[in-house]
Amino acid sequence: MTTQTTAPETPGTPAAAAPSGLIGIPPHVGRALALGGGVLTIVSTFMSWTWTSAFPGDLTVYGYPGGLQVLVLIGGIFTTLFALAGYGVTWLRGLVPAGGDAALKMAALAAFATAWYTVISISTELGGVVNLDPGGYLVAIASLGAFVGALALPFQHPEPEPIDPDEGSWEHFKNQSAHWWETVKTAFAAKPARPVGKLPAFVEILIIAGIMAVGLLVFTYGIGTEYDELFVGFLITAGFGFAALNKAGLIAQASQITARHQTITVWGAFIAAALFPFTQTDDQYATLGVYILIFATVALGLNIVVGLAGLLDLGYVAFLGVGAYAAALVSGSPSSPFDVQFPFWAAVLVGAAASLTFGVLIGAPTLRLRGDYLAIVTLGFGEIFRITANNLDGTSGPDITNGSNGISSIPNLKILGWDLGAPHTILGFTIGRFANYFLLMLVITAIVVLVFRRSGDSRIGRAWIAIREDETAALAMGINGFRVKLIAFAVGASLAGLAGTVQAHVTYTVTPEQYQFAGPIPPNSAFLLAAVVLGGMGTIGGPLIGASLLYLIPNKLQFLGDYQLFAFGVALILLMRFRPEGLVANRRRQLEFHEEAEAPTVLGKTGA
Repeated sequence: MTTQTTAPETPGTPAAAAPSGLIGIPPHVGRALALGGGVLTIVSTFMSWTWTSAFPGDLTVYGYPGGLQVLVLIGGIFTTLFALAGYGVTWLRGLVPAGGDAALKMAALAAFATAWYTVISISTELGGVVNLDPGGYLVAIASLGAFVGALALPFQHPEPEPIDPDEGSWEHFKNQSAHWWETVKTAFAAKPARPVGKLPAFVEILIIAGIMAVGLLVFTYGIGTEYDELFVGFLITAGFGFAALNKAGLIAQASQITARHQTITVWGAFIAAALFPFTQTDDQYATLGVYILIFATVALGLNIVVGLAGLLDLGYVAFLGVGAYAAALVSGSPSSPFDVQFPFWAAVLVGAAASLTFGVLIGAPTLRLRGDYLAIVTLGFGEIFRITANNLDGTSGPDITNGSNGISSIPNLKILGWDLGAPHTILGFTIGRFANYFLLMLVITAIVVLVFRRSGDSRIGRAWIAIREDETAALAMGINGFRVKLIAFAVGASLAGLAGTVQAHVTYTVTPEQYQFAGPIPPNSAFLLAAVVLGGMGTIGGPLIGASLLYLIPNKLQFLGDYQLFAFGVALILLMRFRPEGLVANRRRQLEFHEEAEAPTVLGKTGA
């Protein structure tokens, strides 16, 4: 007697459709088209794209790429490598631990978007496609062909939701649009990356060193872009290129390796950052670097308040101002009413202590509030600080801050006889004023990171997490919510004051208008909060990366003029729509925003 173990097919139940691509081209033809397009894209970068050097970057030369051609070359190389990996080339299997098709689509998109942006820019700025040379036409056709071929690669399409025949045409349209969007997301989805095996310790350390070197190279290239078109192309290539590496599974494997050597990774990151001034020939981009570090350090301090303790602070930039004013008043500036000049270590203590004191004074009567009410009170504090500093000019109040003129002519710091305002030669490299302050600010950032890590791992850090997740439950478990929140407020304020002491000497002048709630130039409270949310709340790398992007991108998008903040706002909206957990999110927040994500077996303070 035979027992039937397989359920019979129900009549009328459609079988699962065979995998197919977004474009109706046979898969083998699409893969060949992607490979050929990638190779031709590489070839085109060694050809002339336009006949005149009027377009920035001099794309008129045969034999070597320049300007935007370098970015297209990178996209073409990625496209070619991922396409070859799809053919099962043995020595490329390690390049796609999560599968190569999704990575190929992203790489082809990077090359296509950058190439067509360049071609359109040339045609627009020079007056038509007639200004293109053969290389320009070739890269347009080749990159388009590679992208079309990548879209033809097969994947399992999601099943459409059943449609009620009684629904109207608008409901049908919404269902069809939702199904189309799910199909597109599935087309670019990748499988989980296979775990990376245990490697010898020195090999993993070398891999970490390589990761840091690549990070330094990318940051140095991005901050040193000399013209607007090149920076926009850099954003396109970097964004889609990182997505391609993520889809390939390389980012996940790199994260596994760095997680095994967290201390070495942190030290490697700071060493790579310290090498940045030595890659520059002058102080032009070191200026951006030191301002980014100030912004990032203050954002990391705010991350204690917002990311760990869950307190919405809209006036945090005021603590930066308190530290800056305190350091300026004891700096020996002729604009200061106090005829004193403290050494650097004493000025740092004064700035941090002043900010801590203000944090306690403001937090003590207000931290019994929650949510929006607390946010409104902190917003009011930020504005009160700015208005008070404006009025302490000897007319509306005592002469302390010199009113709207601020405290100017702040002298440069001298630490152990080392004048940070003068250039110095180290190992044959000349380090200018802003590079000196960059290295000093890097030390301050390291201290803030250390405080964040130690406090987050401590008993008080776990209490912050409990308050953030559910304050009522935390109070029921015996946690003193008011004391815990006040400590978070005080620690965050002191870290902001620490950065403010350096900012006062970097900018030479401290004025009330530097510390607003919102404005086109960071740091301000709105940008600081955006840096924490954008980068990833509760993480160390998130606010640092978020602050770097939020300072660098507006600085490089000045060519948009009045549309700068509009474009910036649209970019933030899109990022929050598609990556609400932030750029560097811990596992817990990923599970909160993406229910389909695989849950880890163990959840710690910052995730899996």
